Amino acid sequence: MPQTADEPDAVAVRSWCSLALEALGRERQAIDAINVYPVADGDTGTNLYLTVESAAAAVEAVFAAHATGTSVPSAADAVRAMAHGALIGARGNSGTILAQLLRGMAGVLAEGTGGDRMRLALDRAAAWAREAVAHPVEGTVLTVADRAAAAAGQAAPGADTAEVARAAYEGARAALDATPGQLPALARAGVVDAGGRGLVTLLGALVEAVSGRGPERPYEAPIPFVPVGGDDTECPAGDDGDGGGPAFEVIYLLEAGDEAVERLRGRLDALGDSLVVVGGDGLWNVHVHVDDAGAAVEAGVEAGRPYRIRITHFAADRAHARPEPARRAVVVVVPGDGLAALCQEAGATTVLARPGEPPASGELADAVRRAHAREVVLLPNDAELRHTAAAAAEQARAQGVRVAVIPTRAAVQGIAALAVHEPDRSFDEDVVAMTSAAGATRYAELAVAERQSWTTAGICQAGDVLGLIDGDVAVIGQDVPGTARKVLDRMLAAGGELVTLVLGENTPPTLAEALEQHVRDGHLAVDTTTYRGGHQGAPLLIGVE
Repeated sequence: MPQTADEPDAVAVRSWCSLALEALGRERQAIDAINVYPVADGDTGTNLYLTVESAAAAVEAVFAAHATGTSVPSAADAVRAMAHGALIGARGNSGTILAQLLRGMAGVLAEGTGGDRMRLALDRAAAWAREAVAHPVEGTVLTVADRAAAAAGQAAPGADTAEVARAAYEGARAALDATPGQLPALARAGVVDAGGRGLVTLLGALVEAVSGRGPERPYEAPIPFVPVGGDDTECPAGDDGDGGGPAFEVIYLLEAGDEAVERLRGRLDALGDSLVVVGGDGLWNVHVHVDDAGAAVEAGVEAGRPYRIRITHFAADRAHARPEPARRAVVVVVPGDGLAALCQEAGATTVLARPGEPPASGELADAVRRAHAREVVLLPNDAELRHTAAAAAEQARAQGVRVAVIPTRAAVQGIAALAVHEPDRSFDEDVVAMTSAAGATRYAELAVAERQSWTTAGICQAGDVLGLIDGDVAVIGQDVPGTARKVLDRMLAAGGELVTLVLGENTPPTLAEALEQHVRDGHLAVDTTTYRGGHQGAPLLIGVE
């Protein structure tokens, strides 16, 4: 990173993420099209884009939280945020490996800057990425990373950061051009490795971030748009092609210790292939291709606490096996796994928003793609996701999908909208009906104050229970049941026909029973419906229609 001062180092990290995201946004379709290894499912460019988007969002969050705009975070904070964001947002085989590459670089760059640190960072990144893959294969992104690190190491003595980055980029270019000669699956398709192509793009962005100008020789090798998922039975998956390999891709974040993860590696290696486990310090991203997805998840449960579990059925995701698009689908952002199951039962495609981990626009756009429909209604269920949802809709529209974003501000509004969804209506009529149902639903949630602060209802102390109605603090209480009753009374004072209660993971079911009785006692004509929201952050969500 630049050595003129400590502060520009963080700015360079931010710039790198931004430039890389922009470049991958331009090139991801072309990279998707050459994705023939390890599975020809045409999503390497998309997965790299989503992984970098998560890294960039984490860096932006550090900048936003740092101060008032008169200073910037340290380089160490920025690179660690970048690596952490990539780890929690890694998608697919390529994204998981990229997360480990960034983690390796961050471990070195957090301790200092300069050309020598960049050499060491690239070397560690390549080594850590190779160690994370159970059975490394030459001709892949691992080979490209190795050659980039080797070229950086051969830069002139005393070279600055920009010179080392340029050397790494040139080494990666040369290695990428050689990949078809190393991997038969690539040679037969007439393409270079998709993951390696993505890494060259990232290194080109790095050159521009640290020098102020892009590479002198941008990579412009022709990239044929070959059909993915074709017959390649000579190359079994996990060897040098995609053949008739495992049926499922399983990815999850895992909280576990080092010893438990080593045992997990052995179990998953016996279950399938394309195993990549990256991370450390108690948090890991696990990726594997298996026939028994349940067994892969169970292995994670035995090792620790798996969450953000994503399971993809390759046969349904490959271009040659995709069914005809459905006429219409609904994509819903939900705060907990309980509501995710509820919405999935209603036929919706869900995106899980963990506390402090809002989905990025690429993740929402990916969910729209997975819905595989000509028309999609998107329910963000959070006021803060308005612009993110709009950006995702624009990405989907560029692919020919008709998308409408209903500005739902809470999960209970999304439930109300989904309840009146009718795919047999015209698209416009359905959107109007869902929008009306959401708009007619007032929403509230309970939260626990973390510190003393001023609110619209007065001064709260740490530990107080806050009742927020339509986003504003309306009640300050001492316990959840009492605060919930006061919130309900205020909401029902304006009338209502249906109360929806969504209980958090650790909220006892007796609370729902008590609140249902409270509603019956004071409002005879009002019905109450209760759902378990799972791990949603808030102990209670309330909707009144």
